[in-house]
Amino acid sequence: MKILAVDYGDARTGIAISDLLCSIVGSTYVIHSRNQDKTLEEIRRLVSENGVGEIVVGLPKNMDGTEGARAELCRQFADRLREVTGLPVAHWDERRTTVEAHNILSQHNYHGKKRKNTVDAVAASLILEGYLAFRGR
Repeated sequence: MKILAVDYGDARTGIAISDLLCSIVGSTYVIHSRNQDKTLEEIRRLVSENGVGEIVVGLPKNMDGTEGARAELCRQFADRLREVTGLPVAHWDERRTTVEAHNILSQHNYHGKKRKNTVDAVAASLILEGYLAFRGR
């Protein structure tokens, strides 16, 4: 069984899928859509094609640990994802993943449009790596 991680965004949603052993990130994608239904359908397709058995959605908490409006949107998206796929959906604290993703891309000379098209997939990979490490403990 593979695990799929989601970094949900208004215009772009990053996706990372684990390997079969759930030990590393196996593949990444970015869904370019402002339409939530299209995003959900694309994730449903990736779940089906990749043998995914569990989903983890990044939950953007404030630095003090509280949840704001963006976290509520992600919770609602996760609920819809659970309905569409029929899979268990976990939440993972994604504080600073986008900042870390930008730092990683800067270190590897990704700038401008190249970075914009990649940062969400890197953020999803960081969410997945954190979740896999937690599960492995």
